[in-house]
Amino acid sequence: MGRAGTGSSCIVMISLLAVVVGVAGAGRQPFRRHLAAADADASPVGICASAVAIHGYKCQEFDVKTDNGYILNLQRIPQGVVPDNSTNRPPVVLQHGVLVDGVTWLLNSPQQSLAFILADSGFDVWIVNARGTRFSRKHASLDPNKSEFWNWTWDDLVAHDLPAVFGFVHQQTGQKIHYVGHSMGTLMALAMFSEGKQINMVKSAALLSPIAYLSHMTTKLCVVAAKAFMGEMTSFFGFAEFNPKGQAVESLLKYFCAQPGVDCYDMLTALTGTNCCLNASTIQYFLKNEPQSTSTLNLVHFAQTVRDGIVRKYDYGKTKENQGHYGQPKPPVYNLSNIPHDLPLFLSYGGQDALSDVKDVQTLLDALRSHDVGKLHVQYVEDYGHLDFIMGVTAKDVVYNQVASFFKNYN
Repeated sequence: MGRAGTGSSCIVMISLLAVVVGVAGAGRQPFRRHLAAADADASPVGICASAVAIHGYKCQEFDVKTDNGYILNLQRIPQGVVPDNSTNRPPVVLQHGVLVDGVTWLLNSPQQSLAFILADSGFDVWIVNARGTRFSRKHASLDPNKSEFWNWTWDDLVAHDLPAVFGFVHQQTGQKIHYVGHSMGTLMALAMFSEGKQINMVKSAALLSPIAYLSHMTTKLCVVAAKAFMGEMTSFFGFAEFNPKGQAVESLLKYFCAQPGVDCYDMLTALTGTNCCLNASTIQYFLKNEPQSTSTLNLVHFAQTVRDGIVRKYDYGKTKENQGHYGQPKPPVYNLSNIPHDLPLFLSYGGQDALSDVKDVQTLLDALRSHDVGKLHVQYVEDYGHLDFIMGVTAKDVVYNQVASFFKNYN
C-alpha cells in the first residue's frame, strides 16, 4: 500500500483513523492550518482514456452537479467490448469506498474487473468518482484549496451526491438502476435507502464488504492506535483536506508503525487483514492511482461510528449545535430496518475481512431481519478479505458472476 515501513494508506485507512481522529466530537468548523496539497502526481488523463478505451471499450465522461454545487465526474461504459445493437441495456451504478476513486473497479484485466464484466454481460455501466477525489475536485463556487470545500462528511454523500448521480443516470437512461457499492459505497446506499431517497429509481443493490456497524474491526494498526492514543494526536488533523500522500499523514503512520507488535512492511495486511487473492501487478497499478483525498471530517464521522456502535448522522459534539442542526440533542439514527422490505439486496462478505468484520455484518443482517423472504441474498466467502472484493483475481467466479445473475433476475 506504500513504502515499506511507513507507507500511504488506501481504502482502508479508515480503520486506523477511526481510532485516532474521532474520540472527541469535533465541530464542523473551518480548520486553522494550511490545507494539504492536492496529489501532484495525479495524472491529468481521465479514467476513460487511461483505463477503459485502451481495452477497446466505448467510454463516455460526464460531470454531474449536486444540489449544493459539487461537481462529480462519472464514466459510462455503455456496452461490452463486442458491439451489438441492443437497446435499453439496464444501468448499473458502481460506487467505490473511501480514499480511492472509480478506477478501483478497473484494476484487473477486462476478464477480471467488475465494470468490464458487467458491460460484457449486457449492462450499461456508470462509474462514480466521489467528491474530493482527483477528478471530482470541482464546485460551482468553492475552491478545493480552501477549507470550505472540505466541510462535509458521508452524510452529505448520502443527502446530496448519491441522489444526484441516481437522478442523472435515471434521466439519461429512462430506467431504474442497479447499484453496486464497496465499503463506504455500501454505507452510502444503506443510509440513503433507509431514508427513502431515490427508492423509486432503484431496481436492486449489491453490497460488497458491507460497512455499517464498525465495532469489531480487528486490524493490528487499529488495536495499537487505540492503546497509544493521546489527546495531542489530534494536532495531526489541523487541516480540512485529508491527503493520504501528505506529510502529516505519513508522519502519523510512521509513529504507529514504530509501535511494538506492528509490522507495517505489509501495509495491506496490517490495515485490512489477510487478502487471499491479490495479484502483485494489480497492487502496483493500484498504487499508481491511489490513494485519494477525502475530508478530514468524513473520517471523524467514521470514527464516531466506531466509537458509538450505531449508524447515525454527524455528531457536532455539543448539545446546542446538534439541536441547531437536527432539532434534538443527539444526531438522528439511520434506521436501517426502514429500508423497503421488498428492495432486492445482495450482500457479500468475507471471513477474513478485518474491516467489515463478520460480527458487524451479522448486526447489519439483524437490522434487515424483516426483509422479504427471497429479496435478501447473502453470500459468505470464507477466505476473502476486504480488498479481494474489488481486486481479487478470483472475484469473477466467486462474486461477480453471482452479482450479474442477481441483477438479471430483477430486470
